[in-house]
Amino acid sequence: MFALVDGNNFYVSAERVFRPDLNGRPVVVLSNNDGCAIARSNEAKALGIKMGDPWFQIKHLEDEAGLVALSANFALYGDMSDRMMSLVAGLGHRQEIYSIDESFVDLTGIRGDMIRRSRLIRQRVLQWTGIPTCIGIGPTKTLAKLANHIAKTAERKLGIYPEQFNGHGQDGSIAQICHLGLLSEADRRTLFERTEVTEVWGVGPRIGKQLKDSGIATVQDLVRLDPVTVARRWSVVLERTVRELQGTPCIDLDHEPPAKQQIACTRSFGRPVTEQAELAQAITEFASRTAEKLRRHKQQASQILTFVRTSPFRRQDQQYSRSMVWPLVRPTQDTAVLVNAALEALKAIYRPGFNYAKAGVMLMDLVQEGFAQGELDWGEPSLPNDQNTKNRSRVMGAMDSLNTRYGRGTVKLASGGTEHARLNPTGMPASRWKMRQERRTPGYTTNWQELAVVKG
Repeated sequence: MFALVDGNNFYVSAERVFRPDLNGRPVVVLSNNDGCAIARSNEAKALGIKMGDPWFQIKHLEDEAGLVALSANFALYGDMSDRMMSLVAGLGHRQEIYSIDESFVDLTGIRGDMIRRSRLIRQRVLQWTGIPTCIGIGPTKTLAKLANHIAKTAERKLGIYPEQFNGHGQDGSIAQICHLGLLSEADRRTLFERTEVTEVWGVGPRIGKQLKDSGIATVQDLVRLDPVTVARRWSVVLERTVRELQGTPCIDLDHEPPAKQQIACTRSFGRPVTEQAELAQAITEFASRTAEKLRRHKQQASQILTFVRTSPFRRQDQQYSRSMVWPLVRPTQDTAVLVNAALEALKAIYRPGFNYAKAGVMLMDLVQEGFAQGELDWGEPSLPNDQNTKNRSRVMGAMDSLNTRYGRGTVKLASGGTEHARLNPTGMPASRWKMRQERRTPGYTTNWQELAVVKG
C-alpha cells in the first residue's frame, strides 16, 4: 500500500504562511523574469487563469479582480519543502521524494486506521509548517497518485464525495484524503468513469490524444484494456501503467535518487545583453552554480556545454543561437576549471551585434566523485595529481561552506564581476543579465537579514 502526499498549490501556500493577508485572495507565482504563472491559488483558478498564462495577458486582473502576483522565491520553497517532507516521512516506513511538493510513502505492513493516521499527519504538517496537504492512498503508486487527484476533485469536478474515503478536520474543513482500498467496487468504478484518462500518472498529452482517438476517454476505459494489447499497440510503459491501475504493483519506491546524467543552469536575462563581458559574468555564475550542484551530488563532469541565444519573440531583432561542447582534460568538480572551460566556449561562439536574451551552461558525461583518469603530464602543476586535487577540493569545500552560511555569491570567481561596483536607483545590481524579480518576497527562512519581525 502506498500514499502520495503533496502540498496544495505549494508555491502559493508557502507564500501565504508568511503573508496571511493573501488568504482568500487570488494569487499567482510567476516564473523567472516574471514571465508566466507557474502556481495559482484556487481563487486565481476561479478567475480562469491557466498554468503558464503569460503575465502580460493576465496583468489587467490586478485592478479588475485584486489579483496578487509574486516573483518565484525558490530558496523559500525549497526550505519549506524540506520541512514538510520531514513530517510526511512519519506516515510510513519508507519515503520517496518525487518533487518539491510530492512524496510517496510506503504503508505496507502498517496496521490501524490509515484515514485517521493520514488525517493526523496532515494536521501536523498544517500546524507545524502552515502548508495544507492532500493524501491519496492505493495499492500501487499509480493508484495512489490517482487517489490524490480524486481527493482534490471528486466533489468539485466529479460531483461525488463518498464519506468512506474522507473525513473532516477539527476546524470543520474537508480533510483531503482518499483511500481507494476502502471504496466499494461500485464507487471506484463511478470515480474512474468520471475521471479523464489524461489525469493518470504517465499518460501525457500525446498518448492521451491517441487513447481518446481510440475511444479510451476515461480511467475506467483504460483499466478495462488488456495489458499485452496495450504493450503491442502503444508501449511497455503504458502497459505498466495499466497493470498498476488494475492493482498489480510494477513501480517500487526509489530509496535514493538516481545519479544525474546532466546538470544545467540556464536563465533568460532581465534585459537584452550585447557585450561579451556581461555574458562572461552570467556564464561564470551559471558554471559556478552547476559546480556547486556537482559537488553536492558527489560527481565530476567530463564535458561542459555553453550556449547563447537571442529571443525568438523579438522578431525585430536579428536572430542568433549557438552552443559549443568543451571537453575537459580529466573529469573535475573544480569551479575554476569548469568556469574557464565555459568561458573559452563562450569566446568561440560569441558574435557582436546581437541582443542576447538567454544563456546557459550544462555539465555532461558525469562520473562519480573519486573517478581517476591517468594521462601524460602536459604542464600541469608540480604537485602530485592526487595532492593537487585534494588541496583544490578543500578550497572548493570552503567556498561552498561560506556561500551556504553567508548567502549565495559571498565568495565567487573574479570573472563573475562585483555586484557593488555599479548600482541602479533601487539599490539592486545593475547587471543587465540579472533576472527580473521585482515582486519577490523576503527569504523568511533562508536569509538572516530577511527574517519576519513580529511587533507587539
